[in-house]
Amino acid sequence: MLKTHDLPRIFLLSLLLWFSPLLQAEQESAAFTQAAALFAEASFDKTGEAIDLLAASGDPEVVPYLQALLDGKLYQHEEQGTLVIVADGASTDGLRKIPTKNSLRRSLRAAIGQLSLSSPDASVRLTSANGLLETITPDMAPQLRGLLDKETDPAVQEALSLGLAMADLNAAEQPVRLAAIASLAGNLNPGVRNRLTTMTTDSDAAVAKAAQAALKTIEDRAELYGYAETLFFGLSLGSVLVLAAIGLAITFGVMGVINMAHGELIMLGAYTTYIVQQLMPQAIDYSLFVAVPAAFIVSGLMGILIERTVIRHLYGRPLETLLATFGISLILQQLVRTVISPQNVPVSNPSWMSGSLEINSVLSLTYNRLYIVLFCLMVFALLYFVLRKTNLGLQVRAVSQNRAMARAMGVRSARVDALTFGLGSGIAGVAGVALSQLTNVGPNLGQSYIIDSFMVVVFGGVGNLWGTLVAGLSLGVVNKVLEPWAGAVLAKILVLVFIILFIQKRPRGLFPQKGRAAGD
Repeated sequence: MLKTHDLPRIFLLSLLLWFSPLLQAEQESAAFTQAAALFAEASFDKTGEAIDLLAASGDPEVVPYLQALLDGKLYQHEEQGTLVIVADGASTDGLRKIPTKNSLRRSLRAAIGQLSLSSPDASVRLTSANGLLETITPDMAPQLRGLLDKETDPAVQEALSLGLAMADLNAAEQPVRLAAIASLAGNLNPGVRNRLTTMTTDSDAAVAKAAQAALKTIEDRAELYGYAETLFFGLSLGSVLVLAAIGLAITFGVMGVINMAHGELIMLGAYTTYIVQQLMPQAIDYSLFVAVPAAFIVSGLMGILIERTVIRHLYGRPLETLLATFGISLILQQLVRTVISPQNVPVSNPSWMSGSLEINSVLSLTYNRLYIVLFCLMVFALLYFVLRKTNLGLQVRAVSQNRAMARAMGVRSARVDALTFGLGSGIAGVAGVALSQLTNVGPNLGQSYIIDSFMVVVFGGVGNLWGTLVAGLSLGVVNKVLEPWAGAVLAKILVLVFIILFIQKRPRGLFPQKGRAAGD
């Protein structure tokens, strides 16, 4: 229960709490006033003192002023002496720019980093901790240890621990330096690698040897992540090949048609993406969700039209089919040049496909390629379900394995041929949507992938989806593994030679089609 004699004490406490912000603001104002007076003397030494004074205040509010000074945007009013941050393009009449030099810029970065470490935002603290690595000194270690004891965010804790180890590299005691080198072995931070590189020529032989060993561990780990990056790029290239070839695997496997217009069906899918984005410019982030079904319908209907008007009259004559579809490919290319543009057209990446997923400082996975890999697996799974679990899929497999027997069992092979060609063409259009996010969209887009698509189909086994998936991914990885030492062109030649030799031994590919008439 509140007693009467407690009232004066409560009153004094209330006054103290009420006045404390005012006292703090007055102290901050005093720090700015003193700093402004030092800046007014137009001396680099006095500017350095002003920076130290603002940094010593411990007030995060001074960070914008220090950052403006670092960026060359801090000015001082010539008459009033107040500090002004000037935006780009703003008038500087009556203002004097405060100059800096390299040594002052180093001090500014260190001061900004230390002040930002007290920010309530964990991302700001993390950025500051990482930014201090290049300028950290042993005298900053006590402050970092105090911050580390109070830090709750794991990423910031790791960055502060790294900063302490970097500070210990400059310690006078040999055991401290050796312990710091041992703790940094395997760390992939560029600042760590640069610092250890300079220490490999240290006058202390033990320190130089330890630095060399730690640097070797880092280089081995970086090389391992380099292999992982090559594997990722190979899988992304393989996913593109699978998307481009999987539709061809269906049409070629079921009907035995060498469709040279398959690349142009991919191109139509890419142009469908462009048109969709032109129709919904304010919703680019959602355009692909519309473009995928639209491209499937456009390319699928075009495939059915080609099959019904041309290919159905040429079954059993592969040479005439090849020539006819090659002519159709030229017609489609010219149609696009006439109706849309002979030049490449711009297709934007949605924001969620931009940027990269950073695993560490030496390995990052670009989102567009990561989504292409996932998209390829989704298309494959959906197509596999259609061919294995639906009535259409059953009829397609029956016709591909033994056309005569399927007809005898009542399967309408002409209808199956049309639907199968439309399905394969629609998948080609979907592949075009994916390719529009990786490469230029132009009339010649399909020509770049038609040969690769046939290689994947033949290598994997005609008409076999699993063969197409394995062949496409493996060829993509092999291509990327060979490129660093053989070059892009020679790598493709080597892959082609390998496929030719492989087909000599296994003419029906990795996973040959099964059935009584599959080998005909």
